[in-house]
Amino acid sequence: MRYTLYYWPSIQGRGEFVRLALEDAGAAYDDVARGTGGMDRMMAMMKGEGDKRPPFAPPFLKAGKLVIAQVANILFYLGPRLKLSPRDETNRLWLHQLQLTVTDFVKEVHDTHHPVSTGQYYEDQKPEAKKYAEGFLKDRVPKYLGYFEKIIDKSGGPYVLGRKMSYVDLSLFQVIEGLRYAFPKAMTRIERKVPNVVGVHDRVAKRPGIKKYLASKRRIAFNEDGIFRHYPELDE
Repeated sequence: MRYTLYYWPSIQGRGEFVRLALEDAGAAYDDVARGTGGMDRMMAMMKGEGDKRPPFAPPFLKAGKLVIAQVANILFYLGPRLKLSPRDETNRLWLHQLQLTVTDFVKEVHDTHHPVSTGQYYEDQKPEAKKYAEGFLKDRVPKYLGYFEKIIDKSGGPYVLGRKMSYVDLSLFQVIEGLRYAFPKAMTRIERKVPNVVGVHDRVAKRPGIKKYLASKRRIAFNEDGIFRHYPELDE
């Protein structure tokens, strides 16, 4: 199977969670919008040209005749096919539940720089962003990462399922990478309390497919157009 990924070409964003799974597994895929005419193809699919079930927004994945949108949904589909999740229903649903929790977390990360409206620039809501980020770093990051710390501990480690690495571990890697970029000062303090989560990050970074991907031009650098943005005034 050769997969086709549709996502914005200049940011990691939510599409990166799917890219990491494909790259770790060494799956063949085309990152459509980064090629000639790719944006036009992506927008045409979102408009429903030739499809009665158009996706609302990227990322979405084309696998044969299937078009699958939403990160957690895409990873739920890819998991057993890329050997990144068990095939039994109980563990697949458990992983899906964890990935949906990551989705909630990522939404709150986004809101640190756009707490009022996505239709306004960050500069138009800086006071509100400052207040939101303070609570996010004080309460929400420790709560989310503390939850995953507990899950890894209960599994026996070193991953969320125990010995078997999964797509949720790849997503935790991306979350830690992004938070380190956005809030380097705060993360220095927070990471001391979640060694299991940091351990997942470090193990994922050493995996052959991920290590190769991170060193390639396919890995888009973090920037202030994506979900994880570094504004020094928010990093307290």
